[in-house]
Amino acid sequence: MKVVDLTSAVSGPYCTMILGDFGAEVIKVESPPAGDMNRMAGPFINGESAYFIYGNRNKKSLTLNLKKEAGRNILLSLVREADVFVENFRPAVKHRLGIDFETLSKLNPGLIYCSISGFGQEGPWADRPGFDQIAQGMSGLMSVTGTVETGPTRVGVAMGDSVCGVFAALGILAALEERRNSGRGQYLETSLLSGLVALLGFQAAKYFATGQTPLPQGNDHASFAPYGTYQTKDGQINIAVGSDQMWARLCQALDLGELEKDQRYASVPARVERKDELRRLMEARLAERTAEEWVDLLAGQGVASGPIYTIPQVFQDAQVLQQEMLLKAEHPKAGEIDLIGFPIKLSRTPCRVESPPPCLGQHTQEILNRLGFSDSEIEELRAEEAI
Repeated sequence: MKVVDLTSAVSGPYCTMILGDFGAEVIKVESPPAGDMNRMAGPFINGESAYFIYGNRNKKSLTLNLKKEAGRNILLSLVREADVFVENFRPAVKHRLGIDFETLSKLNPGLIYCSISGFGQEGPWADRPGFDQIAQGMSGLMSVTGTVETGPTRVGVAMGDSVCGVFAALGILAALEERRNSGRGQYLETSLLSGLVALLGFQAAKYFATGQTPLPQGNDHASFAPYGTYQTKDGQINIAVGSDQMWARLCQALDLGELEKDQRYASVPARVERKDELRRLMEARLAERTAEEWVDLLAGQGVASGPIYTIPQVFQDAQVLQQEMLLKAEHPKAGEIDLIGFPIKLSRTPCRVESPPPCLGQHTQEILNRLGFSDSEIEELRAEEAI
């Protein structure tokens, strides 16, 4: 599968990285002289952006100036042989550059064309600039994150960008599967806003059912208790009781059998209503042991619990390492680099790091030679700043 990738920042590159991890040839088209905006974001490793590195493995970098006719013509040559085209310009830009779906599908009727944007291709917000934090706020996600005291709080990672990239990759794979039957390409689009609204889950369900506005939950669950973060002798752990049977096992593990018999805590809604009381009772007992001791003890009793790690601790954890979620690769400038592993494991055709994140324009010569350009013609393109 050949992918022409005109995306930058996070959402689009995350989508095309997923496709590259699955084995697609991804040609990342970047505008000279700076390329993807994330190349300018620190921290840096020997001049290479760590921010760029994490979302751009398994790609080749080609620099093209699409404002030059020669640059645009090279792009059109790539499109003719491509399976997938991905862009995350604001909606009007692709029409201004003459690389919209209507134009490109005439060159390649089988092309799957994916547009990623902040807010969607149509509507009153369509042409506004959109970044992850803006989408987190507008989606309602921030309104239920944090506490009443902190006010709205963003998730500590680019959740909107990442989930949008996942949805885009999913849509592309669905469109490719449909093309096997019809032989035809199609247009698909997704956005940071719609991706996050799709994740509102039980908070939206609660609003649909009751008409009540969900409030920030902190680390507690709106519909289950005890289900949250609890203090032990030396730190906090997560405990998640998802059933009456697990509630009984928790009471036994904490040696609080009297709570199991107490009718005030006999049902899930009753425990939710009295979750603060339960917290005080539980933490009085949890203070007797360390976080690690409690996690092991609760696991032995069949109660869902776990530690709350810092990022360094995540990549030292035995389970994370067993799942191969820390990978290493050799970068031409940055040297040996760490990468997040593959969350999906395929038994016969596993994901692999075929190539590290590319330097800017690293594969321009190779790709143009493949398209039939001679070395002298490539030098002419450089001279006229088309590449």
